[in-house]
Amino acid sequence: MPASGRPGAGNGRPGPPGGRPGAGGGRRIPEERLWQVGFIVGSVVGAAVTVAGRRLEHSARGAGLVDWRRVEDLAIGRLRRAPGALDETELRSTEASYATAMARVVPALAAHLDTELPGVVDRVAVVDRAAWVRANTEVFAGLIGRLEGNLLDQMLPPDGGIGKAAMTLANRWVTTRQLGLLLGFMGQRVLGQYDLALLSAETTPGRLLFVEENIRQTARAMDVPLEPFRTWIALHETTHAFEFEAHPWLRPYLAGRLERQLSLFSDDASSLGRDAVRALGAALRGDGRRDDVHWLERLMTEEQRALFRETQAVMSLLEGFGDHVMDAVGKDLVPGAERISARFHGRREQRTPFERAMLRITGMDLKMEQYRKGEAFVAAIERAAGASALRRLWDGPETLPTPAEIDAPDAWVRRMGFERTEGGTA
Repeated sequence: MPASGRPGAGNGRPGPPGGRPGAGGGRRIPEERLWQVGFIVGSVVGAAVTVAGRRLEHSARGAGLVDWRRVEDLAIGRLRRAPGALDETELRSTEASYATAMARVVPALAAHLDTELPGVVDRVAVVDRAAWVRANTEVFAGLIGRLEGNLLDQMLPPDGGIGKAAMTLANRWVTTRQLGLLLGFMGQRVLGQYDLALLSAETTPGRLLFVEENIRQTARAMDVPLEPFRTWIALHETTHAFEFEAHPWLRPYLAGRLERQLSLFSDDASSLGRDAVRALGAALRGDGRRDDVHWLERLMTEEQRALFRETQAVMSLLEGFGDHVMDAVGKDLVPGAERISARFHGRREQRTPFERAMLRITGMDLKMEQYRKGEAFVAAIERAAGASALRRLWDGPETLPTPAEIDAPDAWVRRMGFERTEGGTA
């Protein structure tokens, strides 16, 4: 037989299993061996993915919902570009001015409200924007920390897989940057704050923070004298201290409602989904409020909405009472108080499109409404029933205005059994 006719000698036909490779081809692997190899490789890959998924789940759960250190870094980095930064020496040099302002504000406020405010003058801090961010990051972290376990259980159930773990980490990245943007935005605008941890286990009294960099920039923008403006801001924040510290029931009352709102939200967070996206889109377009319902309320259940509106009524009272007292006491205490008040209220109405969008998205536009509604309510009940009506507001939870009464002060006056003063109108 010619050499070219030998099996496997290059004529393209396979030789027998286990035979010697031919000169022009290789040995073929039987089909059953291919299946075995594929099964082994698939098992190894599957095991690797499972291990990686579990590690990613562990990492996502351990990391939490927010990278708080990164939130601070993002917010403070944004604030470094804001004008009017002060160094530590400049900040400390202003402490005497605020001490002088508080020495005048506290006795004047105590006399007007017929209530002593011991200790509040000793809990004052002059801070820069970065320190304000750090203080409020701690507050945000405490609030979200109460939701975290339940939310992570919904987002990342046991053996949820690599996909859910990756999505949880992606959400963490987005949320971190959103909060950094929010605190960076607010950090350029907050002038003063009565810093009170409502949900703290320890009922320590709050402290007054004055963000000197923003106070200077605002006084300059409004073209008002700096020292009277500092006193005016100190008066407003000290009034908030009075509201809480002279009425011990108020803090647990608000804390209980906030606890309940957080609990309901964490139980129901998985249902937000596309509704939140649509509502947020409406807020960005400027139609985030329809039929007297804020876009945030449209994401809530009936119970959540009722609690939310009750809390909004109290916040309106707090802000409105602060503004009302500030105007009443400030006219004799702060030189040029009427001019400062008029320019400050005008400033609230002048917002850039970006600012208006941020206020809608974050719900801070509600705070602007709280000032307006609250001040109108307080002024109306004082006109209708005199100073005794203002004192009655703080007797206890049962004397707080309801959401409906904030818009109809006469209803509160009637419920409290006051006789209208002659010529008074609510």
